[in-house]
Amino acid sequence: MTGRLTSPWILGTFLPSSSEFSTSSPSPATCVCRSHFRAPKNLKFVLHDALDSSGFNTAYAREARAGFCSQIQNLSDIERETSIIINRGVDLGKTALYIAAEDDSLISHSSVPLPVDAFIDRLDDLSMEFSSRYSSSFRSSPDNFLECLERFMYVDKGFRRTNSRNQLEQRAVYLHSVLTHRVGSISMLSLIYSEILKMLRLWGLINFDVELSSPNDSYSRPKGYLKQKSRESDQKHIMTTESLLLKVALILRDLKYAFWPFQLDQSRSLFLRAAEAANCSDSSPDIDKSGLEVASAKAARHRLERGVWTSVRFGDIRRALSACERLIILEADSMELRDYGVLLYHCGFYKESLQYLNLYQDTQKSSMMKQLPDTLMKLEEEAAVEKLMIRLNLILMEDEMTRPSSIASSLYNNTDPW
Repeated sequence: MTGRLTSPWILGTFLPSSSEFSTSSPSPATCVCRSHFRAPKNLKFVLHDALDSSGFNTAYAREARAGFCSQIQNLSDIERETSIIINRGVDLGKTALYIAAEDDSLISHSSVPLPVDAFIDRLDDLSMEFSSRYSSSFRSSPDNFLECLERFMYVDKGFRRTNSRNQLEQRAVYLHSVLTHRVGSISMLSLIYSEILKMLRLWGLINFDVELSSPNDSYSRPKGYLKQKSRESDQKHIMTTESLLLKVALILRDLKYAFWPFQLDQSRSLFLRAAEAANCSDSSPDIDKSGLEVASAKAARHRLERGVWTSVRFGDIRRALSACERLIILEADSMELRDYGVLLYHCGFYKESLQYLNLYQDTQKSSMMKQLPDTLMKLEEEAAVEKLMIRLNLILMEDEMTRPSSIASSLYNNTDPW
């Protein structure tokens, strides 16, 4: 990145830093129904530097991001295949708490960071309370032990599952909030279950291997069972560290979905909603839009032009960008490069937007996903990418990267949450 950039979302100038985020290499054996990709080691992200240039202190956000990266980098290719109960290289509880800590620092304006260590202690306290209350279970059969553990979690402590796709239930995907309110997504309940088992194993209270099953339905809860009793038909449900990291990716996607600035037309992908707001999407002419959709689209565009950073029902650009950046660090899906690129376009970071869209196209050319048949939505998405890139190239050629004078709001200085 060269030079100074101004953004309609950010009051002031953007000065790129020398910080870099490197990611761990994916294991070819763990590719599953997703566009797993290898992110370049010299990728630079925009959010923290842009907020710094606006006068927002990002020290706590950067600290949380560094903690998140350190946990992801600890994941070796061998460890990705091991059970989450056996693997000690990655602290998945801390990983989830670092996600919560960064988002908390972006929205709370608190003078202190989210106490990650205090919530880690809460996890340890759960293990200690179980070992005290159900000490006799350690001398019984493994099956009885697991029954006691599930009774402790779901009856005694009252943890229950909820669907977290609804923005009103966003606290269900933040671990510190789940520990406080006892309501969480399947990923969060799996994390808590696995952390209790991990600590009991480290304390030498159990000496057998436990697999954790993550059901695919919308109502069942995570369950543990003896590894020796697993059947071939159970393998798709057994959660290795890699599969639980996929759950972390789902958590981040839930956050991206909840805070995406363009919430209209739920039948379209997040990218197409953003592309349509930029007039880069080919909307079918024979589809009539309701008056509510037209009015809502105009309102969303007006908010963007004013630089309003968040809304009760219409997203939060900071947390959407943050989720995209961490998904790229996870190397979860090459489409995250595209989604991040279109957000950068709306923020006025044209050169960076083009860089990420180019990288997306490069990864698509070498991706297994290219072998899949193109759907109508995918074709529309690719056409929108091409249109957006043509526009970005024209903007850069004409040196029109300046912020319109009518836009004077910022991510930080606008204090109204609507």
